[in-house]
Amino acid sequence: MSVIVVEGGARLQGTVGVRGAKNAVLKEMVSALLAPGRHHLTNVPTILDVELMSQVLEHLGCRVEQGNEELWLLVPDELNPEAPIELVRQMRASIVVLGPLLARTGVARVALPGGDDLGARPIDMHLGGLEAMGAEFELVHGELVGALDGRFKGTEVELPFPSVGATESLLFAGATAEGETVIVNAAREPEILDLIDHLVAMGADITGGGTSLVTVVGVEALSAVEHRVIPDRLEAGTYAVAAAITGGDVTVTGCAPTHLRMELMKLEETGAQVERGDGWLRVIGPERPTHVDFATLPFPGFHTDMHPQMVALLTVASGTSVITENLYDSRFRYVGELARMGADITIEVQHAIVRGVDRLSGCPVLAPDIRAGAALVLAGLRADGTTSVGDAEHIDRGYEDFTGRLGALGALVSRG
Repeated sequence: MSVIVVEGGARLQGTVGVRGAKNAVLKEMVSALLAPGRHHLTNVPTILDVELMSQVLEHLGCRVEQGNEELWLLVPDELNPEAPIELVRQMRASIVVLGPLLARTGVARVALPGGDDLGARPIDMHLGGLEAMGAEFELVHGELVGALDGRFKGTEVELPFPSVGATESLLFAGATAEGETVIVNAAREPEILDLIDHLVAMGADITGGGTSLVTVVGVEALSAVEHRVIPDRLEAGTYAVAAAITGGDVTVTGCAPTHLRMELMKLEETGAQVERGDGWLRVIGPERPTHVDFATLPFPGFHTDMHPQMVALLTVASGTSVITENLYDSRFRYVGELARMGADITIEVQHAIVRGVDRLSGCPVLAPDIRAGAALVLAGLRADGTTSVGDAEHIDRGYEDFTGRLGALGALVSRG
């Protein structure tokens, strides 16, 4: 078991740069499947999920090479249309290979996805959208077996919820479909806009990105291109909270503050000073944060993946905060670990009532997922004594050299 050991009490200071967005690069790696040739992605983070997706693509027949923040994908004319269960079960993002595989080969065999255990995250919207465009699916021994006769057929698909994954699947299917695909209630996240920019550079005809109504006019073929991945807003937000929880002074570079409007606004409400510029932000933390309420919502609302880090901050705030989780029914699984550190948190269905305490106490805890793991490290920065965060490999899925970069800001952290 991988462990991160944190000695509390250090005030973070300095500058840290963020890498490319995990939630963008994984899907842009998948979009390469739509076009044979040599693709080139830049600003690529060195994280475990990129390695896992590389293994998925290699199993499908691609050759993947990774250099210094760069990734090259050589996509063959003939793909192996089967994604193996041992890889897919480790990373939920793998489910989006369905659309490209069907578009390229007419068949697909993909294991039901895994990834972070955040509760029920059904893929019905993915399958329903692809079925509306002509695909057929059946479940065979834990695998989704898909078939498509010819090309996808453009149609209008109205999503019951602005699902990022379902929107991505429909973009992939619509890019080379016959006719026009209209996505109603499409997701509006920055990572979706970046994916659209990537697909358009490849030759796709897509309009309406950033709105809830996206139109995709299918083209005959796409081509390989070079694309720079947008900055990771969740990594930037995590370092912003790290500054706030330690009463520090941290400048985050290579980021897009406009992608964190709601999160930074809530951070300011806790008493943190936040400065914003073109490609950077600076956070000066308060001596003790003030309580604040927030609810997670699709973009431009408060990102669910910034929820655990913010809760870690609010555990030591003055007063009581109420957090409403609207996206994942098991997002609060980490709360028991914070309680071991002395946090006072009560869960009521999708609400968490956080009563701020004067201090946290370091102890052994376990990271249940990427963001909760990061939040426990942040809590350890504020706690008295030593905190050891076990199952730290979860954190490696989304953060490049998390301990090294926190250490460069003055944190007393090490990897066990």
